[in-house]
Amino acid sequence: MDRLLVVVFDAESKAYEAKKALHELDKEDVITVFDQAVVARNADGSAAVRQIEGPTPVRTLAGTVLGALIGLLGGPVGAGLGAAVGIAAGTALDVSNAQICEDFVEDVREKLTPEKFALVAEISEDSTTPVDTRMEALGGTVYRRALKEVRRTVHDDNVAAMKADRAQLTAERAKARADRKVKLQEKIDELDSKIAARHERARQRREAGEAQEKAKAEFLKARAAVMKANAPKKHVGPPA
Repeated sequence: MDRLLVVVFDAESKAYEAKKALHELDKEDVITVFDQAVVARNADGSAAVRQIEGPTPVRTLAGTVLGALIGLLGGPVGAGLGAAVGIAAGTALDVSNAQICEDFVEDVREKLTPEKFALVAEISEDSTTPVDTRMEALGGTVYRRALKEVRRTVHDDNVAAMKADRAQLTAERAKARADRKVKLQEKIDELDSKIAARHERARQRREAGEAQEKAKAEFLKARAAVMKANAPKKHVGPPA
């Protein structure tokens, strides 16, 4: 199952040890690690990304669920990496746009206080025990959320609410005096613009998600090829 994973530590060195532990589990074919980052929570509450690694190009991380989570924890996503990296959060990230459960974000924020550090990753795992055992041995506090549980209904709910408002305004406009019709039409036009903007943001998120899934598929294909190439050769000749 694909999951968002956040492990909070008191020391930065422990976050890097945790990153190494995930790599070991990946190498042992216990889990698959996709995008991951080490994040520091600064004294002012902002989040600085110390290191990013994974199949998703760094410049597009802001369009992923992982990038959105980092932004929600104190972003922007590119903080601490330098302008040359080219990451930009674009618009302000909030729970609605990121489509991440608010309770999950709040749980992590509560633990990831200033001067603490976190390993943030997107992984695939069949069991939580291997990761939890390694992370707890390092003194980390583990938070995870299955990606299938990430909220996908926020956009639809918001658009439906705006369309309901538009329908009411349209009904009022049909019965209104001429001078009132103009003001009501202005409100209808404003809602139309907001609905169109919502649809555009949804399109951009969908395309970013599709690009990430493609990158993950290519990553898994390359990983399988390496494992096959490194697998012990079976002896097919006559016995010695």
